[in-house]
Amino acid sequence: MFIGRETELQFLQDKYEENKGQLIVLYGRRRVGKTETLREFCKDKPHVFFSCTQSIDRVQLARFSKQILRENIPARQYISEFTDWEKAFHAILELPYKTGKKLVVIDEFPYMCKGNKSIPSILQNLWDTELKDSNVMIILCGSAMSFIEKELLAEKNPLYGRATGIYKMNKMGFYDAARFFPNYSAEDKILAYAVLGGIPHYLSQFNPQISISENIKRNILSKGSILYSEADFLLHQELRETPIYNSIIEAVALGNTRLNDISQKSLIEDTSKTSVYLKNLIELDIVEREFSVDVGIKERANTNRGIYRLTDNFFRFWYTFCFANLSQLEDGDVEGVYEYLIKPSLHEFASLAFEDVCKEFVRGLQRKNALPFRYAKMGRWIGKTTVRDNSLKNGARTAETEIDLLAIDKEAKKYLIGECKFKHSQFAYSEYLDTLAKLAPQKEKAKFYYALFSESGFDGKITEKARTSENLYLYDLDMIVNFENNP
Repeated sequence: MFIGRETELQFLQDKYEENKGQLIVLYGRRRVGKTETLREFCKDKPHVFFSCTQSIDRVQLARFSKQILRENIPARQYISEFTDWEKAFHAILELPYKTGKKLVVIDEFPYMCKGNKSIPSILQNLWDTELKDSNVMIILCGSAMSFIEKELLAEKNPLYGRATGIYKMNKMGFYDAARFFPNYSAEDKILAYAVLGGIPHYLSQFNPQISISENIKRNILSKGSILYSEADFLLHQELRETPIYNSIIEAVALGNTRLNDISQKSLIEDTSKTSVYLKNLIELDIVEREFSVDVGIKERANTNRGIYRLTDNFFRFWYTFCFANLSQLEDGDVEGVYEYLIKPSLHEFASLAFEDVCKEFVRGLQRKNALPFRYAKMGRWIGKTTVRDNSLKNGARTAETEIDLLAIDKEAKKYLIGECKFKHSQFAYSEYLDTLAKLAPQKEKAKFYYALFSESGFDGKITEKARTSENLYLYDLDMIVNFENNP
């Protein structure tokens, strides 16, 4: 069963229905579901779907010819293979489709270009002279994101400016990911998302009819399962020097978020080299460089600022629990690794993913105009703020801290501070007071609102406070997880 990707499918359908030729570039990291989405789009439409392989140009051309010549075009009566790519691409115009566009999908297009560097020029020439004014839709799809962004879409490339649509497919959000597990409890949906993230290929490995724990044991920790070798396979596919990347990813997964800390933990003496490795991981959508929501462009350009975190939840899970214990897993000690290493820490591990779910929930509230104001930017806040300290005379001190979620309006006159608690106890009143103390200096210049997100509800004093307060909003787990199902 195909799940989600409604936005992507609608984008493609809108382009399909436009009354002009379409050259679409659709790309994204491996496993994100590009091919499945394109096949779903092509359903019930006459089309040619060609999957490129890592083969020499002559073999690629022969395979593409065979695919095109399966269709009822005049050339099939005279030839069994096109002699060059120009003739092969030109044959798209002869496709005998009477309804809709002449639809051709070229999956993993970078493989075709790798075998023959003149492909973009050939396609560009045909597009400019004939294809753009014809009833065709060509979709070029690829996983090699650096090639797509730095080569295919770059100004120096012949196809620059020709694409009528460019769509980068990202991982699924929580609400689509949760649809893979319709019968899971709200808590288990969060846990599943924390372990697998929003990559459809990973989500489809879990059996929704069995528990989270059993799924982890069978489909991640057991040698021979798809996810057991996934991280290693993907890194070897995309990168060289995989031992160094393993060390860096593990360092970030274990909580080292600053450049110097990552370098020290991964035993790389030169931080500039670490920056290059991290940049490559960012391009693969495995790592992101995160800044406090209120910082400007200048600070973002500073290579020593910002923190690094893993954007891929599955990689974070693997490098937190499995990578260092691979020898035990190789020995088949699945039960031991789960019971003694994963089970005691899994819930706490999921708290970071819960923050991401809360951000997605707030974005949904904005779309429904259900927030006290429209924010211009929203994210994590990192900096110094006032915290309570009863050991001091004034009962407070300045400390380095974070705010899980901070939304700010366009004029910086309204702030929404969000605090996320994924734990088996209620959101305590003392924690609410800590939240109130944050960003105290700005309260003279702006109006503050507070949103508390809690897995296990709120203590009585907070609930009572929310009844009489205009600027306090409480969201429990059921409200957050089932948001998409509510009108």
